[in-house]
Amino acid sequence: MGELESIRVFLAVAELESFAGAARQLGLTPASVTRTVAALEARLGLQLLVRTTRRVSLTSAGAIYAARVRPLAQGLAHAAEETREAQGMTAGHIRISAPLSLGLKVLPDVLSQFAVLHPQTHVAVNLSDRFVDIVEEDYDLAVRISGPPTDKSTIWRKICRVPRVLVATPGCIAARGRPRTPDDLGAYSRLSYQADSRDETWELSKGTTRRNVKADGTFSANNGDLLARLASNGEGIALLPRFIVAEALDAGRLIELLPDWSAPEIWLTLYYPPYERLPLRVATFSDFFEAHVKETCAL
Repeated sequence: MGELESIRVFLAVAELESFAGAARQLGLTPASVTRTVAALEARLGLQLLVRTTRRVSLTSAGAIYAARVRPLAQGLAHAAEETREAQGMTAGHIRISAPLSLGLKVLPDVLSQFAVLHPQTHVAVNLSDRFVDIVEEDYDLAVRISGPPTDKSTIWRKICRVPRVLVATPGCIAARGRPRTPDDLGAYSRLSYQADSRDETWELSKGTTRRNVKADGTFSANNGDLLARLASNGEGIALLPRFIVAEALDAGRLIELLPDWSAPEIWLTLYYPPYERLPLRVATFSDFFEAHVKETCAL
């Protein structure tokens, strides 16, 4: 491995404080990362990193070296990217954060088709239903399903509305009676879509009429697929994005309730760090993702 690549590996280990983490990020084996850093230290005649059983940290010499070479490595990476962009080429890495349900249902087709057109672009996806700080955690973009954007430190791009529906099983409805208004939902256990133990409040409206219903049933979860399965098991009513329950609705395992009532709008949105200009690889993926969602009606 050349000196420039060795520096890139060293900086990754220093940033992540982990040989294994750097190996995952760079697509290398941990043994290869360890050998590369050891070879760099041997060439310099300096110990750059202190290794313990719990973490990896920079020595004083390593901190000085990292501070000097990091701008050089970043400058070379930017120069290569700008040159490729000037030629209309997309290459490099894209780190994406996306929610679990959307990632499993929508992203596989997007990624496979994108790879055919842009084989030199490596896409790394992290699926999580927690709120990810894309600036702090160094993501190129995040796919989110949420209410109106409020984050002032990021750039966003709305893709489309995400319809939500109230659903329950035919058996659950037969046992408790079909609700006619939100006031009738008190007869049901209501499944809460929350990242913590707090209850969700469903804000339902029909014209100018508003009703708030607390989802304070037996179960709460931060993942729509889990709540959809619980609803399919007859555990109560869930308010979920339609794309999560579309198959169960089509098959008759779940039935939509109160179709004349609606919850506040949520959107499929792409979030970016505060770029002055989107890198070509990120802009190209964003355009491809938006076109796929709208053409296939994936949501």
